[in-house]
Amino acid sequence: MSTDSTTEPTLRVMALHALAYCERLFYLEEVEEIRIADAAVYAGRRLHEELTADEGEHVSLVLESETLGIRGKVDCLRRRDGRLIPYEHKRGRSAKGNNGPQAWPSDRLQVCAYALLVEEHAGTPIEEARVRYHANNTTVRVPVDAEARHDVRKAVARARTLSQSVERPPVAENDRLCLRCSLAPVCLPEEERLARDEGWEPVRLFPQDRERQTIHVTTHGARVGKSGETLTVTSPDGQKQAFPIREVGEIVIHGYAQISTQAIHLCAAQEVGVHWFTGGGRYVSGLVAGASPVQRRVRQFEALCDPGIVFRLARRLATARMSGQLGFLLRASRGKDRKASGIDVAIQGLRNALRIAGHVEGIDVLRGHEGEAGRHYFSGFPGLLRDDLDDRLRFNGRNRRPSRDRINALLNFGYALLYRDVLQAIIAVGLEPAFGFFHRPRSAAHPLVLDLMELFRVPLWDMPLVASINRLQWDAEADFTQAGKQVWLSDAGRKKAIAVYERRKEDRWKHPVTGYSLSYARLIELESRLLEKEWAGEPGLFARMRLR
Repeated sequence: MSTDSTTEPTLRVMALHALAYCERLFYLEEVEEIRIADAAVYAGRRLHEELTADEGEHVSLVLESETLGIRGKVDCLRRRDGRLIPYEHKRGRSAKGNNGPQAWPSDRLQVCAYALLVEEHAGTPIEEARVRYHANNTTVRVPVDAEARHDVRKAVARARTLSQSVERPPVAENDRLCLRCSLAPVCLPEEERLARDEGWEPVRLFPQDRERQTIHVTTHGARVGKSGETLTVTSPDGQKQAFPIREVGEIVIHGYAQISTQAIHLCAAQEVGVHWFTGGGRYVSGLVAGASPVQRRVRQFEALCDPGIVFRLARRLATARMSGQLGFLLRASRGKDRKASGIDVAIQGLRNALRIAGHVEGIDVLRGHEGEAGRHYFSGFPGLLRDDLDDRLRFNGRNRRPSRDRINALLNFGYALLYRDVLQAIIAVGLEPAFGFFHRPRSAAHPLVLDLMELFRVPLWDMPLVASINRLQWDAEADFTQAGKQVWLSDAGRKKAIAVYERRKEDRWKHPVTGYSLSYARLIELESRLLEKEWAGEPGLFARMRLR
């Protein structure tokens, strides 16, 4: 394939800066189009805004060259002694050299690229560029010599080569570079190093808590609208609540609430998910904005067409789910008469299924043992509940939709909330939710979402649900609606279930493999990213979480 710059889109000069800093960073930003603006990025933008507002000799130019194959905005162009000199402004400190301050390699490449753009545009030779480091109030002179010109051309060629590949470059050898990288939560370099070296002690670069909140609109007839950069929720009686869009991660519409087209456009522009549930708690559909997923989906399709990879992931997932179910039964039945309640039989059945799952061959056989483990788990579920409950809150076996009793109505509603969160994470990571490795595609539910849900059913819903039931938080009359044999949550019950679930998502949990703590909300995203790494050349950490 030709790499002639005239047949290729021009590259951002900032992309060359990323390339010189870390090829993995370049690939994620420019090829997979993942960009995250963290506090440092916003601070840099403010600096440039302040410089733009200054009066005097400051001139900013947006330039593009098909010959060079690059485009960019020059921070500042000044004339000194009759010569044009491009400037680049940086918030941080300069590097230290043997002869005093010097420019960092990525900054040098960036300002030299700008110099070549100015040279072509102005039609006059540029012999020098400068980088101003504001943290230590230092200006470094950078010669635009033959070596600098060669380095720019070489970087453009390397960028073209990487852009044509579906394989990500490896993480940087210098792990110190990752500490200041805004894309560390996506790249997960420390987790990758841990997967390669179990003795590695990872620094937690993945955010501990989610930055944005989930808004549930449960009142029938409520309306979600837009006012500037704010979402407004108006109840039928006219009362309004306002939520700045920068603080919202997703909005969930339950039943017959409405959302305006303008509000949907704002959510899409700000990558805020919008999801719809029926009044009975069934997930209908959602709008989830995510980065361009072409390369990630190509890798996913290729990997999940490999029976060996599929079975390896399926076995690890089934083992993790069964371990979680067993751990919960053991923990929640401490101090109980396990034999009288039947929990001992369920525990033994789960232990047998878990032991066999480690040796079976064939995914259909594995599915059979995983299903048997699930039956054992729910056979022990009644023994986890207190004896003095209202008879209508007894659990007499698992059934799905339509729910035939109150406990199953609660289980189904909580699992629907979990489905939405997992779907949101999967799409945000850039995976195809319809292409999974364990569940068969036999319903409207996406197989990959059902796969990842298996890791979280017990810790995110079963555990807080059992605790809330045993604390007598549920009113068998007021929190449920029954019509014939079908039972679903009332408006009051739905709000109560949402509160239990959302509180649980904010609880923090120490990951047994990485060794750092994070909220369950963040854990869903982390496991989604670790799954993507399984076929991106960095396997080993997915589905290794275990309940203690």
